[in-house]
Amino acid sequence: MSQHKKSEMVAQFRAQFAKKMEELSLQADDIELYQQAFSHSSFINDFNMNRLDHNERLEFLGDAVLELTVSRYLFDKYPNLPEGNLTKMRAAIVCEPSLVIFANKINLNELILLGKGEEKTGGRTRPSLVSDAFEAFVGALYLDQGLEAVQRFSEKVIFPFVEEDELEGVVDFKTQFQEFVHRQNSGEVSYRLVKQEGPAHHRLFTSEVMLDDQPVATGQGKTKKESEQKAAERAYKSMKQ
Repeated sequence: MSQHKKSEMVAQFRAQFAKKMEELSLQADDIELYQQAFSHSSFINDFNMNRLDHNERLEFLGDAVLELTVSRYLFDKYPNLPEGNLTKMRAAIVCEPSLVIFANKINLNELILLGKGEEKTGGRTRPSLVSDAFEAFVGALYLDQGLEAVQRFSEKVIFPFVEEDELEGVVDFKTQFQEFVHRQNSGEVSYRLVKQEGPAHHRLFTSEVMLDDQPVATGQGKTKKESEQKAAERAYKSMKQ
């Protein structure tokens, strides 16, 4: 493609990017850095640019910065959770499906600079491509504005969706309920399988969650573990209200 086309695409990106940063209440000093964060390898290849001008190095850095930011958030939010639980929660937050959710909430995929072929084949909605761009943006933000800016961005874009249980698989309700009960000093949590019904290939389990051996909520699921999670979710949401 022509250099004129490249200039057009870059100018459009810069205008959109400035508007996006304004929406996010963030400052950007090094525009070249952010342009690299949103430059997919197909864009670099189409215009015969330096092969290191795409976003993969920034993606590598952003991944580490996200892990640190989310680790600190979980460490502060759940002071009574052991390392194993914190590790599982972090892995569920800093994973491709979750990063795509965060990116889509702020329409970050609109900014990605793609090659012609990649654009035609729907690259802008490809989960791996979108999550990579999200990580690369975080890497660029860290280099340009520091960890504090990444923290503010995370407080706006990541943490609210974790707290509102909008990320499937992120919230372990048994852990959440245990933590809540511990903070309230409300008693000892235990679970009891009430019944299981249906044929072996379509079994339905019903469990109760109890505080000091008194039932507080019931849940159903296709496995015993799922029924306990559902019971814990009901108990947790009910007691929070």
